[in-house]
Amino acid sequence: MNNIIKEKNQKEEIILSVNNLKINFYVNKQIVKAVRGIDFSIHKNEIVGLVGESGAGKSVCALSLLQLLPPLSSCEVSGEICFKGENLLKLNEKEMQRIRGAKISMIFQEPAISLNPLLSIGYQIAESIKLHQKVDKIKTKEKVLEILNLVKIPDPLKRIKEYPYEMSGGMKQRAMIAMALVSNPSLLIADEPTTALDVTIQKQIIYLIKELQKKFGTSILFITHNLGIIAEVADKVMVMYSGKIVESAPVKEIFHNPRHPYTSSLLKSIPRLNYSKVNRLNSIPGSLPNPVDNIQGCLFHPRCSLSSSVCEKKEPEMMRVANDHYVYCWKILNK
Repeated sequence: MNNIIKEKNQKEEIILSVNNLKINFYVNKQIVKAVRGIDFSIHKNEIVGLVGESGAGKSVCALSLLQLLPPLSSCEVSGEICFKGENLLKLNEKEMQRIRGAKISMIFQEPAISLNPLLSIGYQIAESIKLHQKVDKIKTKEKVLEILNLVKIPDPLKRIKEYPYEMSGGMKQRAMIAMALVSNPSLLIADEPTTALDVTIQKQIIYLIKELQKKFGTSILFITHNLGIIAEVADKVMVMYSGKIVESAPVKEIFHNPRHPYTSSLLKSIPRLNYSKVNRLNSIPGSLPNPVDNIQGCLFHPRCSLSSSVCEKKEPEMMRVANDHYVYCWKILNK
């Protein structure tokens, strides 16, 4: 009974809470609204998926969590990003350095770009250990070999001396995962971790992330545009459109009972094995609105088949339609 209560308390513990987050960029005297006021939370041991089209604001949102956006002269971030009760937006650069890599880590989209081509894989992983952990040279090497074994990189004694160009795309991504987890962070941000990998390697990386998440007890924000991947990895899903989270629900609820027209359209556009040759995949007309434009009403209404006058004039509010299921829409789909 005590173990059940303990697991419940761990599940309910909020690791990250984002409140009314807005991100604007200033480009050529214009305001680019990248994120338009979003709220979400991530609990301990939870994997939360963030999905949406390219340009929806997913990666910008992720970078803001670690204060990796451009200087304030070209970017404005407002709202709250509370990590274990501490508002990260109020911390200076020195204070953020103790958070990055140690308590919150990130796997970036392109490992080939993120890894330093002039430094060996072992050296780059060791750098993270030296920065956040007080251990000697021997212990550092042991930790590097241990984490390389955990991410299933073969022959780690040989690999620690290799440079990124000597490794395949899948091996480079495993090295990035090793670097992100070597300090056992409470939160891992995985930004499109399977980009540019073939399907077989994608499957291996997804399985590896899930396996390590269970081992380390790390919460994960998993960002992707691939709903198939989200179905396999996430506990909860947030659907993002033009800087807004338009629907949020447990993963099974999203796939079996989408309530926002955009979410429903995305799911209908996924290819399925039982489609005949005469079936056409669903497509969403138009494209994402220009983030510079000041759009009235619902951001999705120019592309929505259910749009009405209220959608064009008045911005909807986030409504709770079921337990832990929220929808930002005037035309919530029926079950």
